Amino acid sequence: MALVPYDETAVMGLQRFHKPLATFSFANHTIQIQQDWRQLGVAAVVWDAAVVLSTYLEMGAVELRGRSAVELGAGTGLVGIVAALLGSEVQFANPTETSDLRHSNIQKAQAFKASRIY
Repeated sequence: MALVPYDETAVMGLQRFHKPLATFSFANHTIQIQQDWRQLGVAAVVWDAAVVLSTYLEMGAVELRGRSAVELGAGTGLVGIVAALLGSEVQFANPTETSDLRHSNIQKAQAFKASRIY
């Protein structure tokens, strides 16, 4: 494990985490994800790993249609939302500090497939 000091003014790549909204295109939908670094920290931003996994799922590497999925450590919920858009029934698991933020993101996504996200 490594501890890396964080200085938001010195690290250009991390400024995107401070934006309140991140927009993505997956499964023929535009997905807007609310973020809140200041109040909730690292659990409330979309990390590159979530984008990479969402891209992998969208490529069809795993058949999701008609399957159940659980997104562990869901944070903002992007991967679970993408899985739902690809036909999976998704449940989210994460510490409660991000539940309101994630719930808001999921509510927006339910306009796409309301029956798929739980």
